[in-house]
Amino acid sequence: MKVAVTGAAGFVGTNLVNQLVADGHDVVAIDRVSPAHGLDHPQVTWTAADIFDHDALVAAFDGVDTVYHLVAMITLKQQDELAWRVNTQGVASTARAALAAGVRRFVHCSSIHSFDQYTDNGIVDENSARSENPALPVYDRSKWAGEQELRKVIADGLDAVICNPTGVYGPVDHGLSRINGMLRDAAQGRVPLFVEGNFDLVDVRDVAKGLTLAAAHGATGENYLLGGEQVCLFEAMRAVAELCGRFRPLFAVPLRLLNVVVPIAEPISHLFGSDLVSRASIAALVAQPVVDISKARTQLGYEPRPSADTLADLVSFLCDSKQMGSARPRSGRAFESVLPTPVG
Repeated sequence: MKVAVTGAAGFVGTNLVNQLVADGHDVVAIDRVSPAHGLDHPQVTWTAADIFDHDALVAAFDGVDTVYHLVAMITLKQQDELAWRVNTQGVASTARAALAAGVRRFVHCSSIHSFDQYTDNGIVDENSARSENPALPVYDRSKWAGEQELRKVIADGLDAVICNPTGVYGPVDHGLSRINGMLRDAAQGRVPLFVEGNFDLVDVRDVAKGLTLAAAHGATGENYLLGGEQVCLFEAMRAVAELCGRFRPLFAVPLRLLNVVVPIAEPISHLFGSDLVSRASIAALVAQPVVDISKARTQLGYEPRPSADTLADLVSFLCDSKQMGSARPRSGRAFESVLPTPVG
């Protein structure tokens, strides 16, 4: 089968292309640049098409059965015009082109952030409130708005399904993503302390598999949460450090202290062009929602792997790809004694 992936050179895109090739598909990989690493399979054809160029996308989708739309701009900022445009109008533009090209199925990779995670009962499922509050970060609001744009095209006849991954981590990642970058630093013994807090993390390879399952079994217009396990980030960092025989973080900083520091540190961080220290980054940890993935399990056959496996595989990948310096992993059995019991 011939399929297309937008944002194919990115973190999720790389793993999705690998999954699709393994499944025997011919892939039209759409991105502004071709990656310098891997993905040179004979089954993969690279196309440098802009998601706002309707004619170029229609041409790229010619003869394609399924389109996977992954292009997104992730930010922790409160306002960002480019992120809003990419995450909303970009979805509409790609979906319209798929409809015009006669694509059979469209799979949109949205995010857990399109759901309001600050729920009273602490549980997020597909029926939870959405990110409509103007006080939420632009990423949260734009991912929900992007889904609304897609539903307009569904109403015009596009057969589309929406997937909502949680915090994505694991191999393969030549980037690195925020989460993988922090875990790499911890594995090198460079993180003396970290904030407390849990978050639902999902292996990027499970996200890729979930997207293909949604293409095969998802119902038109439905959302499917693709989660993994509730992971204590502090303990995960201690785990990867121990796996590499490096200095482990000594203690976790209480979130209540960060709530005092962030109003002062956030403007300074912005002066240096960073959004890492922000109310949004802390709020995500404070919320700590339990993500209910039973819908994806029962309707798609989705089954994520344990976090211990992801952490061990990530460290091995980082070492093999020379992103870890001299740090080398010991036995993966080290994880069993230091990782907390998953919640939810």
